Formats: sequence, structure tokens, C-alpha cells
Amino acid sequence: MNLTCKKVKFITISAKNSKKLDRLIFSCIINTRGLFSGPDSYFYTQVRKRRILSMEKIRPMLFTTLKKYSGAQLMSDVVAGIIVAIIALPLSIALALASGVGPEQGIYTAIAAGFVISFLGGSQVQIAGPTAAFATIVAGIVARSGVEGLAVATIMAGIILVIMGFCQLGSLIKFIPFTITTGFTSGIAVTIVIGQLKDFFGVTYPAGMETIETMQKLKAFAAGFGTMNVHALIVGLVCLAILIVMPKITEKIPGSLVAVLVGIVMVKFLPLQVNTIGNLYSVSNALPAFHMPAFSYDVIQGSLSDAFTIAILAAIESLLSCVVADGMIGGKHRSNTELVAQGAGNIVSALFGGIPATGAIARTAANIKNGGRTPVAGMVHAGVLLLILVILMPYASWIPMPTIAAILFMVAYNMCQWRTFARLAKTAPKSDIAVLVITFFLTVVFDLVVAIEVGMVLSCLLFMKRMSDEMGVRSWLHVEEVEEQQREAEEVSRGAKKTMSVEEAQLKAAAEEINPAELRQIPMELAVYELTGPLFFGAADRINQITVGEGTRCLILRMRAVPAADSTAMNSMTALYERCKKNGVTLILSHVNEQPMRAMEKAGFVDLVGRENFCRNIEEALDHADKVLEK
Repeated sequence: MNLTCKKVKFITISAKNSKKLDRLIFSCIINTRGLFSGPDSYFYTQVRKRRILSMEKIRPMLFTTLKKYSGAQLMSDVVAGIIVAIIALPLSIALALASGVGPEQGIYTAIAAGFVISFLGGSQVQIAGPTAAFATIVAGIVARSGVEGLAVATIMAGIILVIMGFCQLGSLIKFIPFTITTGFTSGIAVTIVIGQLKDFFGVTYPAGMETIETMQKLKAFAAGFGTMNVHALIVGLVCLAILIVMPKITEKIPGSLVAVLVGIVMVKFLPLQVNTIGNLYSVSNALPAFHMPAFSYDVIQGSLSDAFTIAILAAIESLLSCVVADGMIGGKHRSNTELVAQGAGNIVSALFGGIPATGAIARTAANIKNGGRTPVAGMVHAGVLLLILVILMPYASWIPMPTIAAILFMVAYNMCQWRTFARLAKTAPKSDIAVLVITFFLTVVFDLVVAIEVGMVLSCLLFMKRMSDEMGVRSWLHVEEVEEQQREAEEVSRGAKKTMSVEEAQLKAAAEEINPAELRQIPMELAVYELTGPLFFGAADRINQITVGEGTRCLILRMRAVPAADSTAMNSMTALYERCKKNGVTLILSHVNEQPMRAMEKAGFVDLVGRENFCRNIEEALDHADKVLEK
């Protein structure tokens, strides 16, 4: 049979540039024997081996580092642990007060969780304890459910973290967008500042006003601003100035420790009427006692949401801290081991009167800068805090509340990431900016749970929209059609035709790229389309763009740039096949990758189309089409 042939050129008619996808996607040739297909194939075996090897063992980093431990490293770890303990002391007290619990509970947390997480953790240098990220969350839980409810939620969060670790979910944290973490981190910083305005200015909240939520605190502060204590403001400003100036003078002496000492001296020896910790809280130097909170179905049900919030935040912050630490020491942490350790640490912390804990980036960085290179430093830090609790804790009652507020102001400033926030607001895509701003706003106005939930849903929707936009349909056009577009372009240039449609503009651009050497002879009865991007429910409708004209007897779908397909796509592909069958058109698929092929086999699409109509590449598909047309 003689077939009428025309030269064609491969051009884009409706799709975004897929060159990046073409570079990233390596093909898995389907329907061949031996090398690439089947459970006994070389490719399958190698992939399976890599997956097995990638499964991380739950092995504490302490046991690994002790194999090559030395006396010199022990001295470095001890010195680093002592310095970090001195830094952690005022921070632990301040964060405990910001969380709505007693000052000693912050120390309990740093001791219990700090020791357990260092002992069992997956990082060489991670220092764990109470962090600012938890302050507003814990304060809200305590206000709603009391300390007992907090203990239940923390234990449940610990169990969730342990399960996450053993289920190898450490890598899933990477699926939380950077815009969300930046948004809620900046939002938490703002809530901390708002919560400390009362103590920094010495304001008394009006009686009867609720001050649980951030906006309630801001409203109460505004209403009671007339009661401002000038003495408290003076102490707060002096301590804040010390915190700002000290790092510029020396980094060997913690600025927070100097601010605490100066604040105590000012209140003790100057005629200043300022509230101290002892005026508002009872301070105890007793060792933490074991206490099992009462569990019941109603308590567990009521605490489940709080537990998930604590677990997710602890996982995110601890693993982010591990990543930062890895960059500083050139190491590599074990994410799943770290999650198990975080879970165990939070369980022990709650059982001994502490609050939720996670990896503290600032304390971890201080540990590294002072020579800490193994988990021994974190364990020493916990031991030193235990000694301080027993010996020096009674003196903590002398610390002025404005000093605590000033310390938390600096903590909020250091965690707010305002430079990163501003950079994202200027340079990020509009969709990412929307997620960033919305997450920040919801964190401040409502709470972290709502912020993360809405942020994740919005991010997923925007991601699906972005992936849908990447899905395109390319066609092979006959040269005569392209030449017509060139003539129309010339008419536009001469002013004979004023405007062009978007599709005409695409065709014009494609026509300008034509290289006669790349043209290929194919039958007129053959139509060829190339699909690019993931075929999922958000983009499956693009398949409807494929048209079968009069005289077309064979249709080739080139799928080398389709990395994945879902059931919705399979439904659309089946509809396309039925349309082709109705019009007497043979459907041929070229270069179907591994995952789409599995989806097609499972959906019965391969048997429907016929396995013989699946080809390894476009050349084979064109040859097969010639044979079909010759029949």
C-alpha cells in the first residue's frame, strides 16, 4: 500500500516549557525483557537494594561517637556542656514563665528531656530543652486544661514521635514548605513579644479580662497601659541593652546571665518597685518527682489535637536544628533516631514535671562553638543544670520580671527570621507569599494549629495548580500549517493583520525554530502528540485537548516526560481510547515510564489497548504505526 507522506516538525502548541522535566526525568523502558522489566530484572534489583540500604537504623549517635572517643574530646564536651548549661539556665526559666508554668519546670525540662534526647538522639551535637516555639502553645494548653492536661498531651505527643521514628517518617518533614515554617516561626515570635509586654512595661491587666489568646493579651495590655510602672520599664530597658551589646563585646560570657545579674542588683540595691519571680511564683529547689497523670478516654480525646500539635512542632524544630548543626560540623544526623529520642525525651519530661521540649538551635550552636562534638556535651549540660537546680534555684526568686521579658524579647528577635521573611515577600512567587502571610497572620490572630492546617491545605492546592500548569500537550504539525503561520506573521509585520491569538503566537515562535534537517517523513494518516508533566486529577482534563481529525487512522502518544499517573488520568485515557476506537483510530503509546505503566496495568488499560501497542521509544512507535497503516 502506498502511503501519502508529508514532512512534519515537532513543536509546542499548548504547554509550558518542559526542558527542565526532560533533564530530570530518566526513562525506565517498559515492556522489555531482562534489563528493565520484571521482578528479576537488574534495574528492579538495584532499586530494591537502594531502598533497603536507605532504610535508616534506629541507633543512637552516642554509641557511634564513643567508638573513637578520646580524653581530649571529653574535656571539650565537658567545657561545652557547662557553658551551654549557663546559657540554658535563664532561658529555661524565662520560657517556663512564658508557658504559664513555674520557673523550676523549665529546669526540669532541660534536665530530663535534655539528657534523654542527647543519650538516645540521632545528632552528635543537638541540645534539647524548652524552646520559644512551644511557649504560646503550652500557655494555651495550661489555660484550658491545666498542668495535668499538659502532661497528658506531652506524653501522647512523645508516643506519636516514637511511632513516627520507627515508621521511618523522619524524611516526611521535608514536605512541609519553607514558607509555612517561616510564617509560623515569625508569628510565634510576635506572640511571644505581645505576651511579654505586660511584664516589660509593668502593666496590670484590668480585672475580669480574659488573657488566654494573643489578641486578648494585646487588648488587655492596651486597656491597662495607664498602669505602666516606670521602674519596671527602666529595668527592662537596661537588661535589653545588655542583651544587645554583650555579644558585640564578648561571646564567652552569655549576655542573658549578665542581664539577670544586673537586674537582680538593680532591684536589690536601688529603690525600684519591680515585681520579681518570687513575688508571683513559688520557687522550689526540690528534685523533680515522678508523677503519672490520670488517663481516661475523655482526657485522651480532648488532648489529641494538642498532642499532634506538639509532636509536629517538636519534629519540625528538632530536625531543622539537626540540619543547621550538620552544616556547622560537616556531619549527618539520623532523622528517625532523632524522632524516637524526641518522643522519649518528651515522655520523660512530662513524667517528671516538665513541659514539651525539642532541639534548641541557639543552644546547639553554642555547644558547637565551644567545642562540643558528641552527645556527651548535652548530657553534661543536663547534669550541670541539675546541680544548679539544687544549689542556686532559691536565688531565682530575685530575678525581676522585666529581665525575663527582655530575655524573651531577644529570643523572639533571634527566631523571627525577619530578613528571611522580607526576602521571601520580595522574591518568592505570589502563591508562596500568600502562604507565608496567611500562616503568619493565623499564627498571631488565632493559633498555630489553625495556621499549620490552613497553610498546608493552601500549599497543597497551590502545588496541584502548579503541577497542573506543567502538564502540557504537544503535537506534530505538518509543515504546510507552519508555513501558513509564517505567512500570517509576515502579514502582521506588514500591518495587514493587527493582532494574533495566543495559539497563533505559539505557532509563530515554533515556526521560527524550524530546522529543515530535523524534519521527518510520516504518513498523513498519523497524528502524534507528546504529553509532559504528571498526569493527575488536576491535569487529566488536558488529555481532552487531543483531537482526532478526519482521515486520521493512527494516534501516537509520546509519554517520555510523564513521571506519574493516577486513576483520574486513567479514566481520561480510557475515554480517549474509546473515542479512538469509535473513529477507527489505533492508539499507540511510546516510552511509558515505570509508574504510569504500573497504573495502566492495574487499571486494565494495557490489556484494553493491547500490549503490542506499547513501544519503547518514538522510532519504534513510528515503525509500528507504519505497519498498522499498511494493513
